[in-house]
Amino acid sequence: MLHQKYYKEYGLAIEGLTRHHKIDPLEFNREVDDALPLDNILKPDPKLRSLLLDIDRSKVKPWLLTNAYVNHAKRVVRLLQIDDLFEGVTFCDYSQLPLVCKPSQDMYEKAEIEAGAPSSEQCYFVDDSHLNCKHAEARGWTTVHLVEPGLPVPRIPACRYMVHSLEDLRVYFPHLFKSTVETNGV
Repeated sequence: MLHQKYYKEYGLAIEGLTRHHKIDPLEFNREVDDALPLDNILKPDPKLRSLLLDIDRSKVKPWLLTNAYVNHAKRVVRLLQIDDLFEGVTFCDYSQLPLVCKPSQDMYEKAEIEAGAPSSEQCYFVDDSHLNCKHAEARGWTTVHLVEPGLPVPRIPACRYMVHSLEDLRVYFPHLFKSTVETNGV
């Protein structure tokens, strides 16, 4: 499918559609992302909220980095009821062509600047895309590939860390959380 081809090639289907088919990304966003019935799909996630609340903000600044347009990104975190737990969001600006999105190094640099990161080496990144993780790690970010349960584990790891649950972040990075939890190992 064209959508999957462009997603794999560019990290974002709309990037391929704008490059090769002259699709207006803002119109696409209105007709596709904004039209999704997310209110029926996404529900508050108390476990995720608890994990995010436990992050030690004296050590880490929680920041969103997404290939979605800003209104879609904000809608998703609002529905999950975690919108108040991030200090900002770096998004793919569909109003600016060419689109800058993950896995482009320009997108990671944009996130560093917007988040006020002192250096690439001090950035932590969790993503479910093998390609995004590979490029973030190449930049020097501490990168975690989230492979959700039921999905195949990549034959070649994207980066040093891989988890099946965000709770596993506590195992690899206990120093970034206010509390510690007993684990059975990862």
